[in-house]
This record gives sequence, C-alpha cells and structure tokens, in this order.
Amino acid sequence: MNSVTPTTPAVRCRGLVKRYDQVVAVNGLDIEVRRGECFGLLGPNGAGKTTTIEIIQGLTPPDQGEVHVLGLTWAKNERELRQRMGTQLQETKLPEKLTVLETITLFRSFYKKGVPAVEVLAKVGLQEKQGAWVNKLSGGQRQRLAVACALVCDPDILFLDEPTTGLDPQSRYQLWEIIQQFQARGGTVVLTTHYMEEAERLCDRVAIVDHGKTIAQGPPQELIATLGAEHVVDFALEGGGPLDETVLLALPGVTGVHTDQMKTRLTVTRPHEAMPALMNLVRDQGATLTELTTHRGTLEDVFIAMTGRHLRDE
Repeated sequence: MNSVTPTTPAVRCRGLVKRYDQVVAVNGLDIEVRRGECFGLLGPNGAGKTTTIEIIQGLTPPDQGEVHVLGLTWAKNERELRQRMGTQLQETKLPEKLTVLETITLFRSFYKKGVPAVEVLAKVGLQEKQGAWVNKLSGGQRQRLAVACALVCDPDILFLDEPTTGLDPQSRYQLWEIIQQFQARGGTVVLTTHYMEEAERLCDRVAIVDHGKTIAQGPPQELIATLGAEHVVDFALEGGGPLDETVLLALPGVTGVHTDQMKTRLTVTRPHEAMPALMNLVRDQGATLTELTTHRGTLEDVFIAMTGRHLRDE
C-alpha cells in the first residue's frame, strides 16, 4: 500500500483548471500541503476555493492539471483514498429523523476501519446528545456532527469547507479545538475560510486565491510581514475627498497608501507618530475626519494590498 513519507506532500496540485461554460473557476492553480499541517485556502466568494477543494477530494474532475493526495491519484487509487480522508462539505445534509448516534453509526459502516461511534461523539462534545434527533440540534451542534462524520474513519487528512460559517463565537471556538486536537494527533487539515482570525489561529500556512489563481502562499505571519508594517490605519473624510498620496507617504512611519471611494488605508510602522501627524494634516487641509481606526495587520490587509479589494467582496 502506498503511504505518505515524511517528504511526500499530503496534497500536491499543479496547473489545475476548471471551467463552467464561459466561467473559469480555477485557472492554473498550484498548491502543496505538507504532512501534518493545517493549510488554509483563503479568498472572496467566487475565487475558486470550493471548486479547488472539490477537485482535491475527487468530487469534481479538473479540465487540466494534476492532483496527488497522500501520494496517490484519483484515477488509480480512489477506493484507498476514500478510506483515508474525511470530508465536511460547505452544506452537509444529514437524515433529519435519525438520532445523533444512529447517524455516526451509519457513517462508520462505510469504512473498513475507524473510531467507535461513541468515541468520536466524545471527541466533538456530543455524547450527551447521542439520543437526540438531528433536526433537534442547534446550528453549532449540527456542524460538530458533520465534523464527527468526517472523523469517524480516523482519516489521515481532513477537508473542511467553510466549517464555521454562520456559527456563534462559542460554537466556532469549539470547532477550532476539535480541529487542533485532530492535527495534534498527526492529522493533516485542509480548510477554506473567509474568517481571517480563523486562518491566523489555525493555519500553519495559507494560500490566498483570487480569480482561480494562487496569488500568495506561506505562513500567515510571513504574508502579513510583506505589508512592510505591523499596523494599519483606516480613515475617511467628510465628503469622501482623498488626500494627496505623496503627502500621506511623507508622514512619519507610513510605508504604504491605498485609497478607494470610501476611505484611505495606511500601513504604518509607528502608529503613535503617524496618527497625530495625520490628524494635523487633516486639520491643515481644512478637512474633517468621519472615521479613524487602527489595527494590527491581517491577511485581509495582505489581500487588499495585492488586489485592491476586500476578501468579503462579492
């Protein structure tokens, strides 16, 4: 049986292309996921994240390109791969009139080996709900049940597509703990998300995807470091008129300027100097601030710097 060696990528994609009529969903995408890491695919809606993860999982065939998962290919090793991977789709439809325990028992029956149903329910904190019908669960409990169905085969690799979308903060943190515990046991995780805090908290490395292509790839903090500054200052003026970019770049600690129709964004190294200087500049220009905020740089800021758009843009 083929297996992943310490030097074999858990996932390797080269030149992936997928078209739907005239729409190119994935356009020559390359990614590589290392064994034992949590790898995130980030991008706005329509960037090609879900299509990419469906191709990797063997759910959608690519029009072009190569995919290797655990050193295997879908053309030659589909049966083995299905036994060694767990999947949580963006929308998981489970039988409403089965109990939680019956649902996990059903999924466990699909695999040659795996985790006892009651054990996997304990891992996701649903042991007290094992007798409840699926349609009586809260949104967070349903998501944990969907992840339990993915974990029941004791997979080598776990695929999660927007696992915490729509969840309250407590349910989100509970799922984060489940993911971290799986990785701590040696598992590999591939997830898509548009929550930057989630990516920065969970992922060892991320690929930022836009228009079906990988535009940046690496550890979150290394990508954030490419901004050239640790902090970001956003401001808006009454009437929306922008200040001259050359003048803004001359402010102390300012390393970059991005202006859109609504506000201006500065990357800064010394916010305690940049912000008073900015306020003085605004006053001298006879303008009025309607918004002024500062935050540490995030992956969202990296995406804006590279594309001029927000990750949550439709």
